[in-house]
Amino acid sequence: MIYLFRYFIIYYDLLMRTVVIGFLGTAMDKPLAKTRWEKWRPSVAICQQEDLVIDRFELLADRNRSRLTSTVVEDIEKVSPETEVVVHEMTWKDPWDFEEVYGKLLDFCHSYTFDNENENYLAHLTTGTHVAQICWFLLAESRHLPGMLIQTSPARGNSNVAGTYSIIDLDLSKYDSIAARFHQQSLKDLEFLKGGIATKNKQFNQMIQEIEQVSINSKSPILIMGPTGSGKTELAKRIFALKKARNQVNGNLVIVNCGTLRGDSAMATLFGHTKGAFTGANVTRDGLLKSADNGLIFLDEIAELGLDEQTMLLHAIEEKSFRPLGADQEIKSNFQIIAGTNTNLTKAVNEGKFREDLLARINLWTYQLPGLANRKEDIKPNIDFECIRFEEIHGQKVRFNKEALSSYIKFSESPKALWKGNFRDLSGSITRMATLAGSNRINIQIVEKEIGRLNQLWIQQPIDTPLLKHFFDEDEIQKIDLFDQYQLEKTIKVCQGSHSLSDAGRQLFQASRLNKSSSNDSHRLKTYLAKFNLSWKQLHD
Repeated sequence: MIYLFRYFIIYYDLLMRTVVIGFLGTAMDKPLAKTRWEKWRPSVAICQQEDLVIDRFELLADRNRSRLTSTVVEDIEKVSPETEVVVHEMTWKDPWDFEEVYGKLLDFCHSYTFDNENENYLAHLTTGTHVAQICWFLLAESRHLPGMLIQTSPARGNSNVAGTYSIIDLDLSKYDSIAARFHQQSLKDLEFLKGGIATKNKQFNQMIQEIEQVSINSKSPILIMGPTGSGKTELAKRIFALKKARNQVNGNLVIVNCGTLRGDSAMATLFGHTKGAFTGANVTRDGLLKSADNGLIFLDEIAELGLDEQTMLLHAIEEKSFRPLGADQEIKSNFQIIAGTNTNLTKAVNEGKFREDLLARINLWTYQLPGLANRKEDIKPNIDFECIRFEEIHGQKVRFNKEALSSYIKFSESPKALWKGNFRDLSGSITRMATLAGSNRINIQIVEKEIGRLNQLWIQQPIDTPLLKHFFDEDEIQKIDLFDQYQLEKTIKVCQGSHSLSDAGRQLFQASRLNKSSSNDSHRLKTYLAKFNLSWKQLHD
């Protein structure tokens, strides 16, 4: 939090009343018999300012200092008869206890009737402990106290018992130079989140601007949606780095691809386990949620988690605690979560594959990253970015000749360029051309060859998988590698033609089982099917 001390004289509208709210200073306000009117006393001195007329003084006084309170009230009446003093008695167990002081001041602000149309409010900083002064700052900055701060101090050499005062306005938007610096920093943050790429897509830029604000002002979950290769993981990394630079996290960034987590291993990986919690658990291990304590965890493809893991995750997000497998006690982890997915989670909820309450918890801030095909105006700056990145990685400068660059951009921005893999396709394309060019420029021949390669990649026809379509929708099939689509289709066919799990296992593992001294074909098959959330029963229903 940044506070600006700006000293100036405020000329109040004659129709507005000025109200000061401040503590009775048990030490500084205490008068001495012989030098009573020669000593600077903050609560009295603030009412002695020639150019500041105080209409009302809301004096917060310790209930046990009634004599001092009466004396200060009498002295204020002498130096400023026009000032009405209203005493609010309070009892403080420990004036250095931040929780107690802030709580009581917050209660005071909530119970006090502020009249901003007719009154200006100033919180007096000089009196009270440093804790009280910090609390005034927080309450004024958050507008629980809808006013400004006034700081008083004795004059040099005590030549003037009234001393001096200055107004502290926490509305930084009023100061052009500060506002300009904040704007410049914000622009740097935006460029950082965009990876230094000068994007031109208006909607994308507006989204990144909001993500920047949310990242530095909120610890709530963030849901990033978008197709594979749209940059979800990279954005999560940059959000973490931005928060780290602002000293908002001091823990680690933990990245998890939930698509790789299955069964008990998913539980153990996320939440940890004790020694002996299950077969193979030879030592106690912290889970990834614990590793993200005081940091950030990015759960990519969160829709791939099973319902049991989703239940435990919801509890962990809400309570910041969870129970590792085999443990009797919960452990704490203060993490922030960013979730990523290319799945329609609302549809998944309707199909019973995703918990509705978990979705409600993680979608407070939801952002849809557009694919590269929907950001054609950003292809040129991303080409430049990929060329720079290739040079940084390989130490080789990437250069196009004019004809080659023009041809590649024309194709990239045309309807023929599908960019199914989004930025991964573009990165791979630049890498291939730069590698083929070597120390020379990328020429038109290299570009034309690459365009042919991309066209061949994108026009690949989907394989005929009629059995898969009984158990997966089209979006889910697209997430399965082509290799696995062929293999899984054949596996399902064999299972449906077999009378038992063991029988199907013997057929599928006929060759490899001969090389094993003991084989458990049914277990191998069951494990393989579980990888795709399938069971023997499902295949025969």
